[in-house]
Amino acid sequence: MIKNICCIGAGYVGGPTMAVIAQKCPHIKVTVVDLNQDRIDAWNDESLENLPIYEPGLDEVVKEARGRNLFFSTEVDKAIDEAEMIFISVNTPTKTYGVGKGMAADLKYIELCARQIARVAKTDKIVVEKSTLPVRTAQAIKDILDHTGNGVNFQILSNPEFLAEGTAMEDLFAPDRVLIGGDITPEGEKAIKQLFDIYSNWVPKDKILTTNVWSSELSKLTANAFLAQRVSSINAMSELCEKTGADVNEVARAIGMDSRIGSKFLKASVGFGGSCFQKDILNLVYIAQSYGLKEVADYWEQVIIMNDHQKRRFAKNIISTLYNTVSGKKIAFLGWAFKKDTNDTRESAAIYVADDLISERALVSVFDPKVEKKQIFFDLNYLESRTNEENELYMKVENSPYDAIKDSHAIAVLTEWDEFKNYDWKKIYDSMLKPAFVFDGRNLLNKKELEEIGFVYQTIGS
Repeated sequence: MIKNICCIGAGYVGGPTMAVIAQKCPHIKVTVVDLNQDRIDAWNDESLENLPIYEPGLDEVVKEARGRNLFFSTEVDKAIDEAEMIFISVNTPTKTYGVGKGMAADLKYIELCARQIARVAKTDKIVVEKSTLPVRTAQAIKDILDHTGNGVNFQILSNPEFLAEGTAMEDLFAPDRVLIGGDITPEGEKAIKQLFDIYSNWVPKDKILTTNVWSSELSKLTANAFLAQRVSSINAMSELCEKTGADVNEVARAIGMDSRIGSKFLKASVGFGGSCFQKDILNLVYIAQSYGLKEVADYWEQVIIMNDHQKRRFAKNIISTLYNTVSGKKIAFLGWAFKKDTNDTRESAAIYVADDLISERALVSVFDPKVEKKQIFFDLNYLESRTNEENELYMKVENSPYDAIKDSHAIAVLTEWDEFKNYDWKKIYDSMLKPAFVFDGRNLLNKKELEEIGFVYQTIGS
C-alpha cells in the first residue's frame, strides 16, 4: 500500500488534485513540491485567502488536509527520496523555438523532472505522468530513469487529468472517469493497481479505466480535441446565424436535444481559451504531421483557425460598429480570465481582443474579479506586439467595474462571471458616453433589459 506521495508541480493540476487525494486518503502523506517559493508560500498562507489558484471549494479542502497529511514545500529532493509514488505535474507549453515551433509540446520541464528523480531516487518508484503529454512521452521518461545505473526500478504510469477549470473540485470529487495507463507486464499491472487503489477510496471502481500507457496518453489529447471541435463548430455557425437572421442559441438548443449530439459545449462565444485546448490540438496536429498524415493534421488545425477567427471577428465588429474607428475611445472589458470561476488567463480571448483594439489605438479599461493587474499586463506584454510602456499607455486595470466603465464608449463582456448579470446597469448606462454599446462575447446578459435601458446591445450569433 502506498503511504507517501510526492507531486512535482504546484499549479492548476497538481495543487487541487493532491489536495483531494490528501483529503480522501488521510492515511497517505502527500507532499506537493515546486521551485517557485512565492507559489509555495501562497499555498501555505494561513488565511487561505491568497491561494495561488482560485477554484470554488478548494480552500475548504486545503484547510482540512494541510498540516495533517498535505504539505507544500520547495524541498524537492527530500520529497522525491521519501515518496513511493511521484506525480509529475509540470507545465508542458507549446514550443516557441526550433523544430515543432508553435505546435509541438515543449518537454524540457518533464525531462528535468525525470533526471532529478533519477539522480535522487534510492528505492523503487512509481512515476505518474499527470501533465498533458504527447504520445510516447512515457518511453522517454522510462529511458532516462532506466539508465541511472543505481539499481532502482521504475514503473511509469499515465494518469491524465480531465478537469475543467472553474469546476475542478466537482470534477475531482465525482469524475466521469479516471484513466490509468501502464505497461502490460506483471510489474506494470501491480503499479496500475496501486494507483487504482488510491482513487477507489472515493471513485466508484467502474469509473476507473485501465489501458496501456500509449492509449492513455492519446485519450487526453483526443478528448480535448473533440471538445474544442464542438466549440469551433458552433462558433462557425454563429457567424452564419448573424448573416441569415437565425439565433445561434435556438440552433444550439435544437441540435443539443438530439441524443446523438447532446447539449454540452454548444455555447457560442468569443472563442475558447485555457491551457489545454489549443495546446493539445496543436500537439495533435504536430504528431499527425510527423507521421505524414497531412489530411488528419489539416482537419484538426481548422479547429484552431476557426477559434482564432472568432476572436479577431469580435474585435473587428467592435471597430466597425463604433463608426470604423476606436482611436482614443475607451472600451471597457468585463472579464480577463478565459472562463468564469478561475483566475487562469492562459489563451484567454480577452488578451487577443485587447491586442487588436490597442493596435487601433483604443483605450482599454479592464476589470476582472479574480485576475490581478500584474497578470493582465504580463499576458498582453507576452505577445510582444508593442513595448510594455505602450501597453501601459493604452490599457488600465481597475479594481471596480464601475470605474472601468465610467466614460467609456462601449463594454465588451469577455468572461461569463455571474456577478456581471447583477450589476446596476442603469447606473452604468448613465456613466457612459452615448450611444452606449455592449458587445456581449459570452451571450451572458439580458438583451431585453439592456435595450430597454437604452444600450445598443450586440451578442454572438443573433
